[in-house]
Amino acid sequence: MKILITDGLAKEAVQMLRDAGHEVVMDEATPERLLEIIGDHEALMVRSRTKVRADALEKGTNLKVIARAGIGVDNIDVRTAVEKGIVVVNAPSGSTVSVAEMAIAHMFSLARSVPRATSALKKGEWLKKQLKGIELNGKTLGLIGCGRIGQATAERARALGMHVIGCDPCISGEALSKGGIEPVPFEDLMARSDFISLHSNYTPENRHMIGAEALSKMKKTAYLINCARGGLIDEAALYDALKEGRIAGAALDVFETEPPGESPLMTLDNVSFTPHIGANTVEGQFRAGMIVAEQVLKVLNGEKPDFPVLPKA
Repeated sequence: MKILITDGLAKEAVQMLRDAGHEVVMDEATPERLLEIIGDHEALMVRSRTKVRADALEKGTNLKVIARAGIGVDNIDVRTAVEKGIVVVNAPSGSTVSVAEMAIAHMFSLARSVPRATSALKKGEWLKKQLKGIELNGKTLGLIGCGRIGQATAERARALGMHVIGCDPCISGEALSKGGIEPVPFEDLMARSDFISLHSNYTPENRHMIGAEALSKMKKTAYLINCARGGLIDEAALYDALKEGRIAGAALDVFETEPPGESPLMTLDNVSFTPHIGANTVEGQFRAGMIVAEQVLKVLNGEKPDFPVLPKA
């Protein structure tokens, strides 16, 4: 069968598909080109760039499976796919460590003003007196979303001497406590945390869950980190809070529009950025690629996949 890969995949995963006897087509298709070529393939494998919407699914008359080499599937119209009998799979554990480490990296970067210090030195400025940092040790980390990545972040934060609190409507307080995370209501988390790290899935219901009201509950000394999905934060409200000094800073790996273009956030000194690379490590991409390759082969062989994605009720 023909397998279309549009966003890159670990070479070992590609070889696994070819060794199974399938034809693999690599094409970083534009939305227009995807409509032209999707109908020729039984499987489609994507990451976050490719959007698999209803119009593409209408053209994908031969599709049996769509695989997301990662966790979030907000770039795939899962409901329409399933209604058409197309199996959707993902790699829920592939990038766990990679994203957790990115969140910790952003915390260190904010605590010690690493981006600003680097930029200043490149300009010939010596800001030794101005850049007084803080330690992570003894600080409170609030996790919004305590699934695999949230728990992995908590484990690393505790090793740094941080106290971890969290909220997740899908996980019981008892389960959070067993994982070393103090369960707290959302409002308490916003008010108590020195660092807040987002690890929630994006849904239309939680769009802009971090807006003006939520930001107003944060300490003036607190920092916000988002390595999950851009739509979780109201970026206009975040800009106002940062510019007015109502929170200390933020670090964003994801944006509501990607690339973010000339976002006002780019003009501020107390916010740092990475271009949606939280999961983009050699190890993470290898794991995610191998997992989804295995899932695709199972579906094409008529077997049940281990990680099917179903539409939300």
